Amino acid sequence: MSRLNQPTIAVLGASTDRQKFGNKCVRAYRAAGYQVFPINLHGDEIEGLPVFRSVSDLPEDPDRISVYLPPSKTRALIPDLATRPGSQIWFNPGSADAQTLELARAAGIDVRDGCSIVDIGVSPSQF
Repeated sequence: MSRLNQPTIAVLGASTDRQKFGNKCVRAYRAAGYQVFPINLHGDEIEGLPVFRSVSDLPEDPDRISVYLPPSKTRALIPDLATRPGSQIWFNPGSADAQTLELARAAGIDVRDGCSIVDIGVSPSQF
């Protein structure tokens, strides 16, 4: 949790496109009271929030990291994700295959295989 006891989440693969789940996640978690850290190599602002270029650029260890990348890109980032041992890592549908999840578990990552938006009690279709 952040200094103000506000839960935190980093959205890996955050998007400016409001139709993409990487954007819906940013909005859903903000609405649920989380401090959100969007991560995207190509943006400087998403939904009014500053964008970080990588997990290593985050100012703190988030409570959660929600992944919205294809499995090949997700696999390449397993070492970076493993540097955040206190974070639950949510591999959303389409972001991980069996090999990716196996590599993540072997790296000591707290793997959550499912939709992080649904986990907070809302539907992505609401956003």
